[in-house]
This record gives sequence, structure tokens and C-alpha cells, in this order.
Amino acid sequence: MLTLTGGSTPIAAKCTIQIKGRFRVRSAAAGFPSFLPKEVEKIKDPFARKLAARIERLPVSFGENSVMSSCVKPLVQSETSPVVLLHGFDSSCLEWRYTYPLLEEAGLETWAVDILGWGFSDLERLPSCNVVSKRDHFYQLWKSYIKRPMILVGPSIGAAVAIDFAVSHPEAVERLVLVDASVYTEGTGNLATMPKMLAYAGVYILKSLPLRIYANFLSFSGISLATSLDWANIGRLHCLFPWWEDAAVDFMMSGGYNVSAQIEQVKQRTLIIWGEDDQIISSKLGVRLHCELPNAILRQIPECGHLPHVEKPSSVAKLIVEFVQQDQYKEVQCISQV
Repeated sequence: MLTLTGGSTPIAAKCTIQIKGRFRVRSAAAGFPSFLPKEVEKIKDPFARKLAARIERLPVSFGENSVMSSCVKPLVQSETSPVVLLHGFDSSCLEWRYTYPLLEEAGLETWAVDILGWGFSDLERLPSCNVVSKRDHFYQLWKSYIKRPMILVGPSIGAAVAIDFAVSHPEAVERLVLVDASVYTEGTGNLATMPKMLAYAGVYILKSLPLRIYANFLSFSGISLATSLDWANIGRLHCLFPWWEDAAVDFMMSGGYNVSAQIEQVKQRTLIIWGEDDQIISSKLGVRLHCELPNAILRQIPECGHLPHVEKPSSVAKLIVEFVQQDQYKEVQCISQV
């Protein structure tokens, strides 16, 4: 049985189931990795704190260099295909703080991976953070550590990352799960051609607390100011690295993701999950995606906004577990009939 209890997170509980100059990091003595910004200590959410304590950096060969790449590794290896969780735009693996433990509790081998340029990887020697680089970096991480065809889960723009990756490296992706997928935008649009000075001003605003709090109120209903502030601090924690602004500008000016033409090339079986009350991406686009993907099923979550894995973690975990186990059951049935 999947349950989520504890803490002071009203939405999850209701579900039941600038740094300038020298960059400072904190000591690992209190249980957090030493490479995380010291502001991690201010986070109150117990689920975020617990997942943050498990973040690791793994060396990933990338071009001529090796990038110390951040992720949360599974505690055990399962016989089923590994589930690999991506995250949304300018976010991190902490986005999965409520759903990740539920997937583990269900016995799934679960990874949460930070996309290159976002999250907590060491980008002091900044590589390019465009679409090709993000794809190549993730492939090298998969090839070095995961090594088996995976169930790749992408929320929001993470769905665009997942589609781009699945089409480019079909051998690495067994199935897809797309959550409130942002796959019909044409990259970063006019932002790609703006003067670099304006781009830096824009990303400075992007990490500001007022903007992050406003985004929370757009994404969730019935959220208190105290919870929104804590979630904003969780969401912007990776923005406190000194290289974050350069990585964000590099991605913005590279043009970003434009995967609408790739949708029909997806061969993998796909589960589409959508919050019915999404105020950021209309649920009608979920229906459109369902029609355009050759082999997909659509499941909508009522009374839920743009981030179901944060707002309704039990529902999302249940759908993913059922999606994994359904194919498992069919496989066992086939073998028993031979």
C-alpha cells in the first residue's frame, strides 16, 4: 500500500497517499552533501530534506572532460526495468521529494537525475547546456550507471527531454511516462535572439523569490504562504550555484526544446498523466498528445494542477506502479502459456 505521511505539507498530506564572489558550501556533518548550497539548512519540508541528503555526484565522461553529475541513486537493484525520473524547467531532482519514496516503497528501482545545466551538478568548467549537450550528457550517464532499458519519466519540459532522448536513443528507453507534458512550445522563441545583457537580467528574475512564489500559486491551489515560501526555497536552491546563471543563459540563447515533430516518431509505449486543473498547460494538449502518440494511454487526475507528482504524489505513484506491473503481468502470463 502506498502512503505518504508526516511533515507539514498541506497538499501532500491532503493527498494521503545570489551569490557573488566566493561560493560557500556547508559541511556534511548534519547529513547533507557538502556540495549543496548552505541554504539547504533553511528548508523545512522533511521530504525535501530527506531526499537532499541522498543526492550524490557521479563522474560522467562528457566531451573532453568529466562532469560530476548529480542524482539520487536507488538503494536496491530490482529485476524490473529501472524507473528514471527527470524534472521540469530549471528545477532539480528535489521535485520528486514526495513521489520518489512511494516508488521505492513499491519495490521499483528508482533514479532521480538532474538534467545538465539544472540541478546540483558541478559545472564550474561550464559545458554547453543546449539540447544536444543535455541529451549527450544523459546518454553517457545512462551508459555508465543505469545500463538497462528504462522507464523514463518526464514532467513538464522534462517530457520534451524524454521524447528527444527516446527518439535519439530508443535502445535506452523501454517505456515513457509523460506528466503534464510541455511538448508543443517552439523552444525559447524570441528569448534566443535577445541581447545577452537582457538574458542575464531575465534569469536573475527567474531565481527571485517573488517569481517563484507566484509560480507556486499558479501551480497549486489551497497552498499557504509559509508552504509556498518553503517550496520556493526548494525550487531555487540550485540557482545559488555561481555557474547557474551562465548555464541558464546558454540554454535560453541556444533555442531550447522543439520536439513537436518528433512526437510521431516515438515507438515506446507511453503513459500520459495530466492534472485536470492545470493552469499552465491546458489538459486539452494532453488529449492532443494522446492522439498523436502511436502507443499511449491517458490518465487524468482530478483537482490537480501542473505538478501532479508534487500535488498528488500517491496518485502519480499508483499510476506509474500499475504501468510497470501491467507489462510485467503480461510477460509472466506469456511465459506460463508457453
